[in-house]
Amino acid sequence: MKILKVSSVIKGRVKSVLLINLFAFLPLTMMGQVVGEPQDEDEITVTDDEGRPEVIEFPEAMTYDLDSLLNLYMAKTYLEGGNDCNMQDINPTYTKEDYVERLSRIPSIMEMAYNDVVQKFIDRYSGRLRHSVSYMLGASNFYMPIFEEALEMYQLPLELRYLPVIESALNPKAVSRVGATGLWQFMLATGRQYGLQVNSLVDERRDPIKSSYAAAQYLRDLYKIFGDWNLVIAAYNCGPGNINKAIHRAGGEKDYWRIYPYLPKETRGYVPAFIAANYIMTYYSQHNICPMTTRLPAQTDTVMVSKAVHLEQIAAVVGVDIDQLRALNPMYRHDVIPGNTALMPLRLPLTELNKFIDMADSVYNYKAGELLTKRLEVEVNDNVPTYYHRSKRYASKKRTTRKRSVASRKRRSSSTARRRR
Repeated sequence: MKILKVSSVIKGRVKSVLLINLFAFLPLTMMGQVVGEPQDEDEITVTDDEGRPEVIEFPEAMTYDLDSLLNLYMAKTYLEGGNDCNMQDINPTYTKEDYVERLSRIPSIMEMAYNDVVQKFIDRYSGRLRHSVSYMLGASNFYMPIFEEALEMYQLPLELRYLPVIESALNPKAVSRVGATGLWQFMLATGRQYGLQVNSLVDERRDPIKSSYAAAQYLRDLYKIFGDWNLVIAAYNCGPGNINKAIHRAGGEKDYWRIYPYLPKETRGYVPAFIAANYIMTYYSQHNICPMTTRLPAQTDTVMVSKAVHLEQIAAVVGVDIDQLRALNPMYRHDVIPGNTALMPLRLPLTELNKFIDMADSVYNYKAGELLTKRLEVEVNDNVPTYYHRSKRYASKKRTTRKRSVASRKRRSSSTARRRR
């Protein structure tokens, strides 16, 4: 058995974790000092029994600031601090046996093994990120039903619903430093491979429903390749090619915990982060974490749009808040639905759906010239004034032609004069 010794490595930069907007959402009992909260660490170093150091990065979503999450429309509108929470903002200390026993009780077909690396990630969630966990517990009421339906459709383990917790911190507009986008953090090529449309106006990686079904398909395909869920979620992070390289470098080993020294630094922490996310989303109350209270939004439905339309046109005529429209339709990057290209979905509150259908012509005509500025046809101005500046090449050509014309007239005049003589 490989023995792991874990020590912390603090990078040379300090991120602010003072979240002013948090205080408007969380009760006073959640604003106290967190006992035992770790410092702002971005990576840990694991030393094996042979003394070799192996650096593991925290996934990028574990470094997000909470104030950016609380500024999302769904958070501002439907989440608030748990005012009935009476727990102190103190993270209790437990024994290794407590963690092992709790992980074993999670109803899962996926392996939820414990070691010192997993402990470090649990400490991160229960300590420094405990207020982010409060947000994610509240936001999970929006997204978990979508995730579970997609996973259930492809007969995948439902514990995979916590993958977006470590991918995006449940932010549908999250964009990583390498361009991965949405709740499930699809890269451009992989998103297109699984049917997600991405162009200048539309990015379906940001659509919670479509991206969830695409992610379920991708996870199913990865399982067909590796047949091991630890390797599947590692491959989800860094791609199947990197996993195959790590297996080869490890001499054919197919145990995640054996091959992780050969993986990218962030992927080394991906499975521990996934186990920790399942733990904290299940046992948050044991760490005195209060979920934010959720008021579920009104029911919504979808209508297909066959013309180009701007969200501001819909907001003004139908009377829907523009920010609500953007939250319901996050795939439209510039507020324009290109229905003239293909039938495109528009999600609206159920109470406003018939109103849009009845007033569709008024919607399409409202300030169309101001909001939809792309012209279908233009005239070219070919009436060039005589004083218009001509190019040097054109002017040089005219001068050459004029010189030749003058010389030709002189030759003709000289020839005529000789004949007369």
